[in-house]
Order: sequence, then C-alpha cells, then structure tokens
Amino acid sequence: MDFDDTPEQARLRAEVRAFLSENADALAHGDGAYLEEPGTERLEHLRDTQAMLYDAGMIGLTWPVEYGGGGGSNAQQAVVNEELHRARVAGPVGHVGLGMCGPTVLHHGSEDQKQRYIRRLLRADDIWCQLFSEPGSGSDLAALRTKAVLQDDGWHVQGQKVWTTLAQHSRYGILLARTDPDAPKHKGLTMFVIDMHSPGVMVRPLKQMNGHESFNEVFLDDVVIPDSERLGAVNDGWRVALTTLMNERMAVGGGGGEIGVRSDALLAHAAERLPQLPEQNRVLATEALGRVLTESLAARYTGYRLQTALEKGVEPGPEGSAGKLSAVRVAHATADLGVRLLGDDAVFARSREGDWRWATSQASTPGIALAGGTDEILRNIIGERVLGLPSDRAAARPSPTAQNR
Repeated sequence: MDFDDTPEQARLRAEVRAFLSENADALAHGDGAYLEEPGTERLEHLRDTQAMLYDAGMIGLTWPVEYGGGGGSNAQQAVVNEELHRARVAGPVGHVGLGMCGPTVLHHGSEDQKQRYIRRLLRADDIWCQLFSEPGSGSDLAALRTKAVLQDDGWHVQGQKVWTTLAQHSRYGILLARTDPDAPKHKGLTMFVIDMHSPGVMVRPLKQMNGHESFNEVFLDDVVIPDSERLGAVNDGWRVALTTLMNERMAVGGGGGEIGVRSDALLAHAAERLPQLPEQNRVLATEALGRVLTESLAARYTGYRLQTALEKGVEPGPEGSAGKLSAVRVAHATADLGVRLLGDDAVFARSREGDWRWATSQASTPGIALAGGTDEILRNIIGERVLGLPSDRAAARPSPTAQNR
C-alpha cells in the first residue's frame, strides 16, 4: 500500500473532510477515550449519523452498486475511514450488519434478499445482529443445539442464543441452527435470516461489568422462518458461517484501524497525567506508552497489508485472525495504561468527571477478546492454517444431538 495519496484520493479526502466539517453539528461524535456502546438515549442519533454518511457515499463504498453500494475500492474506503477517525465521528451503529451480516447476505443470499436487505442495512434503517453463540457452544460453534425443523409453513426454530450484540435494537439477524441431528456436527447446520420481531423471539439484555447492556440472551420458542429466508443450501450452514466469521475478524481487527481506546486519546491523556506522576513512575509510564504506541502502529500497518491483498482480489483468510489477535492485545494494553496513568485517582474514578471512561474501557476490553472468536481459537487457526500444525479432529465426531441418543 502506498501511503501517499494519489490525485484521486487527495480529492476524495478533501471532499470528505469538507463534508464532515460542514455537518459536524448534525453528526454523532465520540472522544475516542473509551469503548462507546449505543444505548437507547443515543441510538437514533447514531442511526441518523450512519444514514447521513451513507447518503454521502461514505458507508458501503466498496459494496456492489446494484445493491446500494458505491462500487469503489478498499483504498478509497481507507481514506474515508481515516477522515472519520480524524474527525472523531462515532462508529456506525450498524457495525454488526456492515461487518458480518451484510457480507454473508451478499455472498450467499438470493437476489430477492439482497435487494430487500442490503440498502436498508447500509443506512441503518434496519439494525442487524448475529445469532451464533449459545450457553453450551461459544468457541466450539459447531456444537450448537438450537434446532430448525422444516414443516409446511417453514422452518420451526427452538433454542437459545447468547452474547448477541445489539439484539435488543435489531430488526433482523442471521441465525445458525441445526437441521440434521444425525450428521457430523459441522455438516448438519443451516443459516437463516430471522426477523427479530417474529412471534416467539424474546430478547433479554445482559448487564456487563462495564455498566453497558450491548450483549443479550435470545430465546427462540417455535419461531417460524420461511424457507425463502435460508442463506445457502440446507445443511451447508458451516460453509456460510465461515464467510461470516472471516469477515467478522476482518471487521474487528483486520482493517488497519483501532479497536477500543484510540491511540490519539491515550496520547492526550498521557500529556495531561505524566507531569503529575513521581519521576520514577513517569519514566516507567513513558516507556510503557512508547511500547503501546509502537504496537498500535504495527497492528495498523499489518491491517493495511491485508487491505492491499483484498484490493488484489484475495479472499479473507487466517491473516484476519492474526490481525484481530494483535488488535486485541493493543486494546488491552491501551486501556490498562490509561487507568494506570490516573495513579491514585483511579481509585476514585467514579467520583471524578471524565476519569470513569478509562475504567469503563478497561472493563470492556475482555469482551473484545471474545468477539470474532476467542484468542485460543484464533491461535488454533493460525497454528493449523499458517504454521501447518496438526488439525483439530473434533469435526469428525458426531453432532452433540446424535451423541445423546
């Protein structure tokens, strides 16, 4: 990737910067100092912001034109993202749809599904969620037990999902369910689009240790899904899910950006707090700051390399897992250093305006390590697909339903 703008990219950057400046009062912003999660009091402003950015050609820039995208390049999207980052515009509230659900529908959906769903997803007219993890099958996704049985009026779904981000705000989701209990666990799954307003869907938010409620439990009690809402072939859901998972890892940590607290927010925080620390602590904190910023830059450039590969038509692969691991490590280190820079004030963070953001970020980063696959699962992927280590043979075992018979 050439870090110097081409004349075309320079024009695009100037246009984006002008738009963001002219519309600054209408757009939702964040200060980058903590992990912000949309709540009901800010949800509509975030949706309006995503719609404004979409209408201006900044969301879905690389997606197919026939479904509402811009038909542009990854390099163009990178320019837009850099300017959104610089202006501290809040991230898209529909990030699950943009990073995971939308690409899955584009790759495996019918023409009717693409026409009905994609444009509204891009504008955040509809928020989407991803219903994969279950109480007994998180990292071992193929061990899921939610079942779908085909009847005359469609697929009847029974089961439970958990850790479903934004389910309480979502109109649609992609759902992975078991459709053949006798097949090996990776072979008996099917993917569907589910209407979250369907009878039998109950969403219960989960209170997290950071005070947010972005995760949810979802209970599915005889929910009927028309066969026309299937994504891919019956019992081919694992292959469809891999599309989702690869794009999720790209969205979480493979795009060259930052997750969690931003490095420029950490720098501003350090400039304020370092002079207040005792000399020995100041030296140690300065060294730690240098390490974090170096790792952040390395993770960003690694993401840029992956973007360059995608620009050349390479499908997302295990590189996304490596990028996500690196980004999570940086997010942990950044949030932790932000709290440590508070010194004694960290004990009283909740009583001092502004300081609570760093404690909130520190409490939020463990969840990032779970999104898109746990660190352990990603290391397995890298070991098998990059280093050539022996494969996990668990896929050869029967499905959990069949084992209980």
